[in-house]
Amino acid sequence: MFSIVPIRMEDKVDIMKWRNEQIYHLRQSRPLTIEDQDKYFSEVVTKLFEEERPSQILFSYLEHGKCIGYGGLVHVNWIDKNAEISFIVDTRREKNEFHKHWAIYLGLIEKVAFNQLNLHKIYTYAFDLRPHLYEVLENNAYNKEAVLKDHAFFEGKFIDVIIHSKTNLLTRLRPVVKEDLMITYEWAIDQSIRKYALSKHQITFEEHSTWFNSKLKDTNCIFFIAEIDQRPVGSIRFDREGDEAVISYLISPELHGKGLGKRILHEGVKSFFEIDEATVVKGTVLAENVASIRIFESLGYKRTDTDNGMVVYKKYRNS
Repeated sequence: MFSIVPIRMEDKVDIMKWRNEQIYHLRQSRPLTIEDQDKYFSEVVTKLFEEERPSQILFSYLEHGKCIGYGGLVHVNWIDKNAEISFIVDTRREKNEFHKHWAIYLGLIEKVAFNQLNLHKIYTYAFDLRPHLYEVLENNAYNKEAVLKDHAFFEGKFIDVIIHSKTNLLTRLRPVVKEDLMITYEWAIDQSIRKYALSKHQITFEEHSTWFNSKLKDTNCIFFIAEIDQRPVGSIRFDREGDEAVISYLISPELHGKGLGKRILHEGVKSFFEIDEATVVKGTVLAENVASIRIFESLGYKRTDTDNGMVVYKKYRNS
């Protein structure tokens, strides 16, 4: 239904119209004319297709083949392997459908940036005028990296610029296999992980081995190992209970504090919903586990406090 294709000449008038209507949040000093747009496409856009490493890669954003927005990767730095994300949706959809299309577009542009171009980092650079941008970014595992105070002059005053970013760290999630027994045991007994485990019981290898092998056979369990460059860096597991699935995830202790938890939770839940029909996932967190609480809340999970010092977070399919 939705796709991005290399920017099409036939969409240039619509793109000009949307840019002029939304000029307030763009780095554009005046309304564009047809002559401006024709010149830009003939002198800039067409030449981008001839360059091996263009400074920008532009796309038409389509619904059933019809252009309803455009954007791309701009200020591409091929040495440092990073680029800024740009996006505009049809102004008629901006008010009521922006969250939906922004999220879809982010998923599409990430595949291009990370899977096809092998960029290390992508980011947004936004005048602090549209806070609805940030919720979608953070729900899609982007980190708020910087606030540039009084950085842009707008309507007679200086305003902030907000930068969110995502790094291409998590290369894949794969199903757990029997060879993961030892690494999962080493993670399970590490004291920095046990500190926030719901059970404080000290696990023996025999106990872990029995539990691990039972999970491999359990048809109500979906268990992933997260890898970077084929090296295990964490795990995420989903145990079905009716229409719900209980989340358990952890990060390899030496990689704590690097933002991997948010990535693994986000990517894991997305992968789970693609292969399972559960309607909701939930995670239970100790109230003192501040880092995990921040991750769930930054990804838009709904919070419910309990009476036993724990917090339950839920996320529904398509929410």
